[in-house]
Amino acid sequence: MSPADLDAIFITLKLALISTAILMLIAMPLAWWLSQMQSRWRPFLEATVALPLVLPPTVLGFYMLVSLGPQGVVGSTLEALGMQHLAFSFAGLVIGSVVYSLPFAVQPLQNAFSQVPRDLLDAASTMRAKPLDRFFNLVVPLTKHGFITACVLSFAHTIGEFGVVLMIGGNIPGETQVISTAIYDHVESLNYSGANKLSLGLLVFSLVVLAMVYSLNRGAGNMFASQGRSAKGQQE
Repeated sequence: MSPADLDAIFITLKLALISTAILMLIAMPLAWWLSQMQSRWRPFLEATVALPLVLPPTVLGFYMLVSLGPQGVVGSTLEALGMQHLAFSFAGLVIGSVVYSLPFAVQPLQNAFSQVPRDLLDAASTMRAKPLDRFFNLVVPLTKHGFITACVLSFAHTIGEFGVVLMIGGNIPGETQVISTAIYDHVESLNYSGANKLSLGLLVFSLVVLAMVYSLNRGAGNMFASQGRSAKGQQE
C-alpha cells in the first residue's frame, strides 16, 4: 500500500471520529425533541433531518461548496473576519460530513427514545426527578443500544462518503483525500490493484458494521417491554 493510500486512510479515520463526536452532541437533543414533540410541523422537521438520505450527494456537496467558498455566505464572512474560507479544507470536510450523516445519528436515537415506556418517565416524575435527571439517569441507560447504533452508523457512513467530500474537499492528497476518493483516483489511473485493496477493506468493514448493528438491535424491543411491565407493577 502506497504512502498516499495510508494518508487517505488516516484522514478518513480522523474525519469519521471527529464527525461522529460532533454528530452525537447535535443528534442527542434533536432526537429527544423530535421523539417528544406533538406538533403538525413534526413531519416537516423529520423530513428536513432525513433529506440527506434521498438528496444526491453531489447536490448537497454543491450547495455546501457554494456557501463555504469565498463567494458564499459562510466563506465570505470568514474572510471578512480575516480567516480562510472552508472550501477545499479539512474543516469543510467535517462540516459536510456532519450535515450528510445527520439522519444516521438522529433516526436511531429518535427510534430508541420513542420506545422508552411513558410509565417509567411518569414514575420517575412522581419521585420528583427533574427532567435532566430523568433523561441522563433513566432514558440514556435504557437507550444505550440506540447510542451505539447511531455512533456505528455515523462512523461507517462517513468512512464511505464520496460525492460530498469530493465536492467540498477537492480530493487533495495528504489534506482532503479520503479512501473513497483515493479509490476513484486509482480507477482513473487504471491502478486496479490499488483500488481493489482499498475497496476490499471497505467491503469487509461495511459487512462487519451491518452485522454489529443488527446484533445490537436484536432483542431491544423485548428489553423495553420488560421495563414497561416492571414499572406498571411498581405503580400498582
